[in-house]
Amino acid sequence: MTVRPILIHPDPRLKKVAAPLEDSSDAIRALAKDMLETMYDAPGIGLAAPQIGILDRMIVLDCVKEEGETPRPLVMLNPQVIASSDEKNVYEEGCLSIPEQFAEVERPRDVTVTWMDENGTAHQEDFDGLWATCIQHEIDHLEGKLFIDYLRPLKRQMITRKMQKLKRELARDGNDAG
Repeated sequence: MTVRPILIHPDPRLKKVAAPLEDSSDAIRALAKDMLETMYDAPGIGLAAPQIGILDRMIVLDCVKEEGETPRPLVMLNPQVIASSDEKNVYEEGCLSIPEQFAEVERPRDVTVTWMDENGTAHQEDFDGLWATCIQHEIDHLEGKLFIDYLRPLKRQMITRKMQKLKRELARDGNDAG
């Protein structure tokens, strides 16, 4: 397993729509392990393949955050929300591609999602709360959409300027962040 570098916004690859995966493979399973390792190392609760420069429809997540609880890592290939509730939740979202920036985003409270796991098995499950928010956030990445795209233009521009400055600082220090 390898911790992969995470792209930092603004990066054109983060705005591209990811391609569907036809089937599972050893390469996909290896990528899933790398993505989980990268997500846990960051640390984060979700990661989409475009965030590490791979434009495939694949996300990983684990929203178990309580100490002592059993982790529940999920790998989703071609995830799709097939139903969502009218009721909304507001969470303060962050993103590994937009470090140390957070904003409240409103999304459906409950979602039903279909996906294929890394072994090619089809799944359908209902998610609520933080899980529902995280899945929607990660699927947005597959559509080239970031959580800041839900914000007012001024706030979005302010965060983008901070990320441009961070990328310049990282480049100057020799830590290329994509």
